[in-house]
Amino acid sequence: ASMSLPETMKGVVLIGHGGLDQLVWREDLPVPRPAAGDVLIRVGAAAVNNTDVNTRTGWYSKSVRGDTASGAADGYSDAAATDGGWSGALTFPRIQGADCCGTIVAVGRNVDHARIGERVLVRPMRRPAGADDPMALATFGSERDGGFAEYTTAASVDAVGVNSNLTDIEPASLPCAYSTAEGMIQRVKLGAEKVLITGASGGVGSAAIQLAKRRGAHVTAITTAGKGDVLRSLGADETLDRTAPFQAGAFDVALDLVGGSRWGELIDALRKGGRYVTSGAIAGPIVELDLRTLYLRDLSIFGSTFQPASVFTDLVGYIEAGEVRPLVAKTYPLRELRAAQEEFLSKAHIGKIVIDVSG
Repeated sequence: ASMSLPETMKGVVLIGHGGLDQLVWREDLPVPRPAAGDVLIRVGAAAVNNTDVNTRTGWYSKSVRGDTASGAADGYSDAAATDGGWSGALTFPRIQGADCCGTIVAVGRNVDHARIGERVLVRPMRRPAGADDPMALATFGSERDGGFAEYTTAASVDAVGVNSNLTDIEPASLPCAYSTAEGMIQRVKLGAEKVLITGASGGVGSAAIQLAKRRGAHVTAITTAGKGDVLRSLGADETLDRTAPFQAGAFDVALDLVGGSRWGELIDALRKGGRYVTSGAIAGPIVELDLRTLYLRDLSIFGSTFQPASVFTDLVGYIEAGEVRPLVAKTYPLRELRAAQEEFLSKAHIGKIVIDVSG
């Protein structure tokens, strides 16, 4: 069931692991057809995320030990094809784009026709149907084609209706970054406590500021000079320059997206019984932990990737209630995705770089 649909569409495909030259603009891609239980979405907007870049470069490969920027333009020559995607090997060509806001234009079998015309956000991470592992995950734009094309498909359950007067551009900035941040916050059960957020001007960090404030936390955001005012306008109570010392034992929770050489100081900034949670390692994944610190100070360390399905529907509820404010730094047309990624990698922006697919 559908409106009349074209046979072909424009989009950007990733043809293999490597540099920006692996992203190829195509105008002859077949428009996908929704399988049973799926919906077909006309994409309005997508956004750029670290995971797009890390997947393209093969950074998730255990053979890579550097920070995410070191191979971001050219890829990692040693990235293993067998484990370069975040959940293992990737299938090429692949349409990336973990974020998607768009309109349902067709439905597969077993999906209510009334959904046609509905505006939706796609859940970026989902548990694959029939998976044995309760924490199995597949990501939109990685294990299946994503939002960097004019049309895409998603499971109906993962296309969540969003009732908001925002344009497609603004909600498209939210799914990946905000669900990652909310997943971390729910994992450590953050309350009205003192939280330290690293990488606070990025997509996940700026989301975490707002979502932590929503829960009554006192937020200290680590950033670079010149970005503090915007982060305070989002709700940060204090900002710290990323070279400034951290006060020892001052925080209940550290929400870390950076890793790298200052990791030990971050751990020392936690009070006894404090909690640390990570979902990224922009400054480098290899850190040194003194296990005596961990046990003598009764710390808890959490990794956060898997999200219960409710994290995303909670987030859509916050959007509809106007409790989060999308922070769009800049928009690019889809065919300029490479340029958008180059700007993303310069890290001069605050918030999200969004891809306008409707044009």
